[in-house]
Amino acid sequence: MRRIRYYSHGGPEVLVVEEAAVPEPGPRQVLIRAEATGLNYVDVQIRGASETSFFRRPVPAGLTGDVVGIVERAGEGTDRALIGTRVAALAEDACADYVVADADWLVPVPASLSPEAASVLPTMGTVALGALRLGRITAGDTVVITAAAGGIGHLAVQLARHLGAGTVIAAAGSAAKADFLKELGADITADYSQPGWADQVRQAFPGGVNVVLEAVGGSILLDCIDLLAPFGRAVGYGAANGEWGNVPLLRLTALKSLSAFSVLALRAAAPEQARGNIAELALLLQSGELRAVTKTLPLADIATAHRLFEERSVLGRLVLTP
Repeated sequence: MRRIRYYSHGGPEVLVVEEAAVPEPGPRQVLIRAEATGLNYVDVQIRGASETSFFRRPVPAGLTGDVVGIVERAGEGTDRALIGTRVAALAEDACADYVVADADWLVPVPASLSPEAASVLPTMGTVALGALRLGRITAGDTVVITAAAGGIGHLAVQLARHLGAGTVIAAAGSAAKADFLKELGADITADYSQPGWADQVRQAFPGGVNVVLEAVGGSILLDCIDLLAPFGRAVGYGAANGEWGNVPLLRLTALKSLSAFSVLALRAAAPEQARGNIAELALLLQSGELRAVTKTLPLADIATAHRLFEERSVLGRLVLTP
């Protein structure tokens, strides 16, 4: 089978497609024959990380992702009835023709869903919905979503409306993404690559906004906290610019709150809620109320995929197919 590896940190050129033996599933694992694998931007940060970076990981390494496909084998202690079923799963080594994944968090995939759309179920859709719920959206709230054109952000724009948001402000790193965000249902768009972007939002909502979903980090996170109204809630779930940043406590003294969301933390703390979120997302995708926007490339074009990530030109989710 083919798999993707890199043996040194660096640019997209360090990614190689190599031949390897089909892996064997271990206890409480399954082997999935991949139909598609949704890529994660964080792997760009890990692959290119400097020696002092928070994102630095040992090499050789593979790439994470959400694999969609058919269960071919079941490891020890795993229900053999899973063999032959269509599933999606978050995997640590996801970019290959065959992928091993934990059986405990397999997501059933209806036949009506394309593999590309189903790839958002295990992680991206769950982050978007879980982070919005952590922000405690109530009917009529004004919500700001940063990195809104990305894999998680474009789902969050739609889900914010589903949860009752009155106004959705979609912020992205270029003005070129505005039309895409409006098509998703955003009321207002903002370009946070431009100085004064937060002032423009503040002029439109002088009393502040109620909820912020933030995935850029650094100064953008601070801008977003400053946009909050009293009792406003900011939820962070990523740091696309490479730094989480420090938030002085004084920035929160105006009755504001800041929390952070993790899918793995939700699975550990509230597994039934996590499973319920996935089931809800599947229904929304099947009904067409939620639209997963994807761009597909073949597995062999992994370096091209990472270059697109680095150019910040991807709208929605980037997916590899065999």
